[in-house]
Amino acid sequence: MVDCHTHLWKAEDWSEEMEREATIARGAPAQIDIAEEDHWAAMEPVDRAIVFGFHTKHLGLVVPNDRVKTYVAKHPDKLIGFACLDPHEPDMLQEMEKVFLQDGFRGLKLAPIYQNFHPMDERMLPVYAFCEKHGIPVLIHQGTTFPRRAPLKYALPIQVEDVAMSYPDLKIVVAHMGHPWVEDAVVLIRKQPNVYSDISALYYRPWQYYNALMLAQEYGCGHKLLMGSDYPFTTPADTIAALRNVNHIIGNSGLPRIAEKLTEGIIERDTVALLGLQ
Repeated sequence: MVDCHTHLWKAEDWSEEMEREATIARGAPAQIDIAEEDHWAAMEPVDRAIVFGFHTKHLGLVVPNDRVKTYVAKHPDKLIGFACLDPHEPDMLQEMEKVFLQDGFRGLKLAPIYQNFHPMDERMLPVYAFCEKHGIPVLIHQGTTFPRRAPLKYALPIQVEDVAMSYPDLKIVVAHMGHPWVEDAVVLIRKQPNVYSDISALYYRPWQYYNALMLAQEYGCGHKLLMGSDYPFTTPADTIAALRNVNHIIGNSGLPRIAEKLTEGIIERDTVALLGLQ
């Protein structure tokens, strides 16, 4: 079992704006301080976990990659570090050489809606080329989010298709099934062999969650779905339980049921092998 979507950050990394808007969106104080021991304890149910921070100066949440590196180094047999880099930084390509070729990070986390860029911005083309050349998968947040200044025009999952077509050997994971545009995410992963999607942070919107999994089932692309929790917002244990209980959402309504083969496939999928992270 692999959790492909977990975060690590401290309160000092958050701007007042981000903390305030996260609290409003969730209706409760935002979880802005994650202790390493809490993250480690939450990962107990899984065999491997991908962990990353965040990097958006645009909205005010910047986690040093070195902190993630230090944490991952304590548990190298279980944790896999992804670097977060901001394409607005003038030295991004030099920083990529450092984090991937020297520091041992294994993947790149991008978030266009948070970082204020189109996925096919010309600044990104050498980034994708570098990742493709070095076998570095890209996990990209293509979906909505809560901050007022986060541009929805950069959030559509379908915008990843040109990236996938232009860099066919680049492995891409669309986070959160592109919610709420789950239909777009499903048709994207169905037709592009190098694109996958994780199911993180979906189960607490049960109707959307059921429909997202049903769409993947009906389009025959459930094998392209990866398990992720979006810790600290959810946990691997809760994510696994939600998959196994997804049909409770429809009860005895007569609606079609999600096959156990699909849900157990997500839980047991070897994301490490799929993304070339062995």
